[in-house]
Amino acid sequence: MTAPLGVGAPDTATTVPPVGTPPVPAGPVRRRRGASQRNRPLWMLLPGGAVTVVVIVVPLCVAVYISLLDLDQYSIRQWVGAPFVALDNYIEAVRDSHLPHSILISVSYAAVVALAAVPLGVTAALVTQDRFRGRGLVRSIFLVPYVLPAFVVGTVWRIVLQPDGVANAMLGLDGLWLNGPRSFWALVIVQLWSSWPLVYLLAVSGLQSVDPVVYEAAALDGAGWWQKLRHVVAPYLRGPVALAFVISFLHNLNNFALPFVLFGVPSPEDVEVLPVLTYVESFQNFRFGLSAAMAVISLVLVAIPIAAYLRAVRLDTGEAKQ
Repeated sequence: MTAPLGVGAPDTATTVPPVGTPPVPAGPVRRRRGASQRNRPLWMLLPGGAVTVVVIVVPLCVAVYISLLDLDQYSIRQWVGAPFVALDNYIEAVRDSHLPHSILISVSYAAVVALAAVPLGVTAALVTQDRFRGRGLVRSIFLVPYVLPAFVVGTVWRIVLQPDGVANAMLGLDGLWLNGPRSFWALVIVQLWSSWPLVYLLAVSGLQSVDPVVYEAAALDGAGWWQKLRHVVAPYLRGPVALAFVISFLHNLNNFALPFVLFGVPSPEDVEVLPVLTYVESFQNFRFGLSAAMAVISLVLVAIPIAAYLRAVRLDTGEAKQ
């Protein structure tokens, strides 16, 4: 027999088991796997897996192997038979090269640019959130620095920052921007100019996910613009802005084209970033084993913020952050 449905009762009726039926033990109910779960077409992952192995795994293994060899211009023709030196290249890179200084310069400039790009990108996204005449044109102009190739950006800014260039003429300053202490801030300014639209794009995507009903509820509660920004908009922007910060930091840390074009090689000591140092050791000094060791160290350096971000948002376990 079935129990009658009352007011507030669920849509489905509750079935009362007949007298004498043994009780069902409490505990988790195990569901049988369906055919879709039991026979998943994992073979469809083979093409992507093969490309990943060829493009990423094999070059990485070769780079690690070369970093353990004393490979230079004299042994490059028979690099498999180059002397095996184990971790000597890593020790030399840490002790006797400019690697620690380059790591400090790279991390510092990447962090400064990423931190400065966040408020710029979020402010631009908030300014263009409401509809107004010409909003599409303004959004397109905001994206111009991001879509320009790094070679073009470096060439144009190299002309602007010349001693007799536009920068000194507009600011009323004399001196060098491409050499000396100002070179670090020149790199920061140029990289910031070209990378902040990434934060802007992700912030715009976060703002578009805000439900208009939430805005209306906040307005009915008498919330001002600061309360709306802090309690309504900020929770939606937290994830996209964090992702934009991590991507911007990693992009700046690995950027080679812009410092190479802007300052050339050998670059000034204040802007001797890690990718340029690795290039110089490999293609100018022909220390291929040492440069491979530097490349592996830079890979480990890049993996640290990626691991921290994945742990923060728990993407590696598929769990939502509580």
